[in-house]
Amino acid sequence: MSVAPRLVLVDSVVVDVVLNVDTLPERGSDTYVEKSDSFAGGGFNVMAAASRLGLAAVYGGVVGLGPFATIAQEAMRQEGIVVATAPNDDLDTGFVVAIVEFDGERTFLTSNGAEATLSTAQLDELDVQGNDFVYFSGYALLHESNARALLSFLARIPASTCFLFDPGPIVNEIPEASLDAVFARVDWFSCNAREALLLTDTNDPEEAARVLRGRMYRGGVIVRVGADGCVVVESDDAAVRVPGYVVESIDSNGAGDCHVGAFAASLALKRPALEAARLANAAAAISVTKRGPATGPTWPELEAFLDQKKTEQSS
Repeated sequence: MSVAPRLVLVDSVVVDVVLNVDTLPERGSDTYVEKSDSFAGGGFNVMAAASRLGLAAVYGGVVGLGPFATIAQEAMRQEGIVVATAPNDDLDTGFVVAIVEFDGERTFLTSNGAEATLSTAQLDELDVQGNDFVYFSGYALLHESNARALLSFLARIPASTCFLFDPGPIVNEIPEASLDAVFARVDWFSCNAREALLLTDTNDPEEAARVLRGRMYRGGVIVRVGADGCVVVESDDAAVRVPGYVVESIDSNGAGDCHVGAFAASLALKRPALEAARLANAAAAISVTKRGPATGPTWPELEAFLDQKKTEQSS
């Protein structure tokens, strides 16, 4: 009997402390925020997006012990996400201060915690299957011990396991040797246009996607371009623009994570890559219309959104 695929995330689940402001405060000022809240974030956003679209999620990273860890663990419990590793009792889970401006733009400040202590021994306990999806981001490669463990882990997982990677905003801080190891194994490299520019020195998303694909041995590249959708390059094929969806954005925090999770969930349903990218564009569009980092839709919500957009286009 075949086992259903899972998303095995070996990245960091942290807590997002979200502060909503009109604009970034001046240096040295004291600014009152319009609204604040705390949510599980980081890799949680990817798992939540995938789980809501039917792809079971397993967290193979490390949680801590403390108030932030409690928020992270409760959020994963509510989403049905399995935590596969033992907690680090000596550290709390880390947190990210996300300053969200009126137009949805966000700025991050990060404080590391237990998630930065991942070890090879913990990863050895993960039973990754050939039909699973494995994900981590560039943040995971900033911690030296995590990077060693993860790159060794990549060499051990089945060749048929789909590995997805997103470098994140700190792409220019990732050691080049670590990026080379990722490119040697990754099946889907997903980033936004800014990150693609930093990696390729070109601000043309199509050309950037082709350059990135040239560094890979297999799979494809996705360059996200916000409301304009994304560019997809599969294998040595030409770059394809997959249109996005125009919505009123109120919070873009977690939109890229939602895109990756929805893309993986669609691939797990055997959707072709371009169709999976279209669905991921729609899921990300829905996510920016809601406040909070983990705002990916369910299938009924996604289908209703697509039906609405189809009706708008035909009227």
